[in-house]
Amino acid sequence: MKIHDVTLTVQTGMTVWPGDIPVELYRKEKIEEGGMANNSNISMGVHTGTHVDSPYHFIPDGFKVDQIPLDTLVGLVDVFELPDRVKVIDAAIIKSLSFTPEVKRVLFKTRNSKIWSTSPEFFHEDFVGISADGAKELVERDVRLVGIDYLSAAPFTESKPPHDILLGAGVVLIEGLDLSKIMPGRYTLACLPLKLKDTDGAPARVILMEE
Repeated sequence: MKIHDVTLTVQTGMTVWPGDIPVELYRKEKIEEGGMANNSNISMGVHTGTHVDSPYHFIPDGFKVDQIPLDTLVGLVDVFELPDRVKVIDAAIIKSLSFTPEVKRVLFKTRNSKIWSTSPEFFHEDFVGISADGAKELVERDVRLVGIDYLSAAPFTESKPPHDILLGAGVVLIEGLDLSKIMPGRYTLACLPLKLKDTDGAPARVILMEE
């Protein structure tokens, strides 16, 4: 079995969503300075790096991150790679893809993935996201989990409607994936967000497994 880590490395100074608190990761206690052990602290928002959105992120009565069923977060997933010319994942794009009805998880690899190796230090407002009609098409296909390779599943200028549609239907979102080294195809997904009580999201370690 081959295991692919598609998680961004959390580190001080990494790119975050505009307005979110910056990441601070530091050793509070250091062996080389006389400490008994190395002991590190971290400060960051729950939507930092590779993370999961629970419905509660946009839906007031939606379930929270510690209530996400594990069988949604683990199982077969299809990775679709879209051409660089695609600027938004709309209904027409969704309809052009070959979905397998029994696979309820999809990840989208777009031109966003190149950002992580070329200019990860900058926030890119022109990233590829899912439009409102694309979100409706995914819901109609009974998809339960959707992942994408930048910090939001929806375009920067159209954030709320797609989130409302997807999260309102109980779809779990994985955002901030690094799919740059992943070939399109079917994998087994394991996504384990931190079990943070009553929160709208959480950082996650995400892997894809192939035989």
